[in-house]
Order: sequence, then C-alpha cells, then structure tokens
Amino acid sequence: MKTAIVGCGGIAKVHAECIHQLKNLDMTAYADIKPERAGHFANQYGGNAYSTLEEMLDKEKIDVLHICTPHYLHVPMAVYALERGIHVFMEKPPVISGSQLEELKTVKSAKRLGICFQNRYNPSIIQVKKMITSGETGKVNGARGIVTWSRSKEYYTESGWRGSLATEGGGALINQSIHTLDLLTYLLGTPISVDATMTNHHLKGIIEVEDMMEAYLRFEDDKVACFYATTAYCADVPPLIELSCENMTIRIEDLEVTCYYKDGERKKLQLEHKTNLGKSYWGAGHMDCITDFYNSIEKNHPFSLDLKHLNETILLMLGTYESARTGKEVFIR
Repeated sequence: MKTAIVGCGGIAKVHAECIHQLKNLDMTAYADIKPERAGHFANQYGGNAYSTLEEMLDKEKIDVLHICTPHYLHVPMAVYALERGIHVFMEKPPVISGSQLEELKTVKSAKRLGICFQNRYNPSIIQVKKMITSGETGKVNGARGIVTWSRSKEYYTESGWRGSLATEGGGALINQSIHTLDLLTYLLGTPISVDATMTNHHLKGIIEVEDMMEAYLRFEDDKVACFYATTAYCADVPPLIELSCENMTIRIEDLEVTCYYKDGERKKLQLEHKTNLGKSYWGAGHMDCITDFYNSIEKNHPFSLDLKHLNETILLMLGTYESARTGKEVFIR
C-alpha cells in the first residue's frame, strides 16, 4: 500500500517511523505548509514533498493518508481524502466540535477512518482490561484520572495555532489529557453524565484555552470517576489512572501496573515494556495501533478505533466542555 502524511511536525515523525518499519508499505509523499519540513521527510524516507494536501493528492496515487496537522484541520482533511477514496488514519482529537462530529458521521465513503488512541495498546491497559473482563477485579466501583504536565508560554506562541479556541479547540483536555479520558471510558464503560469546571491559571491573557480541567464523571452501573488535568505543573509526569474495585485497587502509571489487595498485599505486575517512539508519556502503543489499522484494511475486518467505537469518548469530551462552559451537568446522549 502507498501512504502519505500531511502535517510534518513532531507527531508525524512517530507515524513515519512506524510506517517505515512495517512491511509492504511505501511512503510516497508528504505535505506541509512549511515545504522544508515536508522535504526533510522526503529526504529521510523517500518520496515527494508538497506544500498542500490538495496538490499532493492530485499528483500522487495513495491508499492511506495519515493526518498529523493542527486540530481544526483534522476533519476537513479527513473528509476530503475519504471522499476521494482514500483510507484515513487521523491523530487525536477526532473533532473539535459537535458540528465536526456530524460532518464525519455523514461523509459518504467506503474507505476506513481510524483514529490514533494508541494508549489502548499499552501493555498496562491491555492487562487491566483483561482482569476486569475476566472478573478477577470484581466489580469496578469508580476511578480517578490525573494528568499533570507542563506547557510554557512558548509552546503556544511559537506554534501558530495552539492556544486558540478556533484552531486548537481547547487545551488541557482536548490536547494533553484526551487519552486519559478515553481510557476511563474504555475501562469503566458507558458514560452517563459529566459535571465539569475549567480555568486558566498560569497563562492568563496569553491563551484562550484552559490550562486546567476537572470533572465528576458518572458511568453505567453507578460507577463514578474524578478527572483532573493541568498543564500548569512544573514537569511532565506519567498520567495516573486508579481503579477502585471490589477485590483490589489498581494503579496504572504509563506502562506500570500495581495491584493493592484487601489483605494489604501489594503486587507489581510484570509486563512487556515496549519502546516508546516519541515522548515517554505518549505511551508505547503507536506501532501496534498503526499496525492494527493496516491489518484491518488488508484483511477487511473492523478497526477497533473507528468513529463508531470511539463515539462515547468523543461525546464525553464534548460534554465536558459544554458542562464547563455552562456550569451545568451534561448528560451524554
């Protein structure tokens, strides 16, 4: 299969390296509004460089497009490619608004759309999901998810798009902690409602988006979760997900899992530690996630991270912003 990448920034390097390591894939082209960045990818991996997506798709015959652009471009670029008969693998977030979600749901295309929620492929998450499904944990009563990272003024002002509601769509939630929100949904089940607040503590007057989001989440079967995310911390530390279960408490920190049993025993699970292709706190699931997407195309079976399977995560994210803006509990429909 022939592949192309649009948006040649930091995360695109991870996508390119994964594609490069997979067999039977040909990286054909790269597009970026900064031609030198696309040219760098072309020099490193082979293929042609372009300054626009439209020119690239007009001149190249590709099977799969990887979208690694700023948030506001994800949906219009995905729709453009899907309608031209091209499979799409998109970076997070899938959408930045309800209208974008409806646009994706109504696009007419026989091709696949995959979304990069790679942390579901972390060995720690895979193991905990198995424990819950098997009944080993007993009933899951609730959880907490905590993300404390650091983003400076320059992170926003030098990007050209971050920090603006119109182009980023939000801050600490939609950009830095959406993976943690997704994992809470993946592990706890169907979300029922969210009651949230957001604010900006350390970059007032510099960015329009939040640097702190907190939320009280209610899930099916009376499960509750407390969620907290900030980019105003002094360091980037591993996100924490802790599950309070009938038989144990489980703490997940990146690729580490520790079980705390009712009798006081503490057990750290021995898991496979895969290599991170990007920043350590991005998780180690990119390779498996992208491999799974290509396998789904080749073998013509469903991909687990398509729009249908991620609908609840997307609605919960949009609902959290609605609740934080209105000051009211929002029910997920």
